[in-house]
Amino acid sequence: MSKIKLDRIDRKILHDLQDKGRMTNVQLAERAGISAPPCLRRVRALEESGVIKGYHAEIDPAALGYGISVWAQVGLSSQSETDLKKFEDLIKSWPLVRECYLVSGEADYILKIVAEDWDAYQKFLTQQLTSAPNVNHVKSALGIRVAKYKPGVPIDTE
Repeated sequence: MSKIKLDRIDRKILHDLQDKGRMTNVQLAERAGISAPPCLRRVRALEESGVIKGYHAEIDPAALGYGISVWAQVGLSSQSETDLKKFEDLIKSWPLVRECYLVSGEADYILKIVAEDWDAYQKFLTQQLTSAPNVNHVKSALGIRVAKYKPGVPIDTE
């Protein structure tokens, strides 16, 4: 997607929605310094342009029994586009994999995986991830605690 020209009001709207996605249109308009109808038009334009990709609820993993997060660096035997696509299609079918990034460097992918506990992760690792076609090696790093969590991107509102 090419960079879209945003004015101060658009950036303020994006900043506030990214921070608190359930804010009402009236609240959003007040914070942006405009009335509700043009605010709603701007939000819809930002959605239609693809700047706003969607909305979701932030869920506490521990509240649903997912006690650990693991980052796995995955190296493949082949990096042909066909093999990359096959791996990406496979990991999309694994609910424990929450994020996946194709990266440069030592590994081909970095995965964020949630599991109930270390034993559940090891089961996933041995029965699914390391036994998947084309997977050459996996290096795991267990998350100890979250020091910062700020989804999205920094938005300059000035």
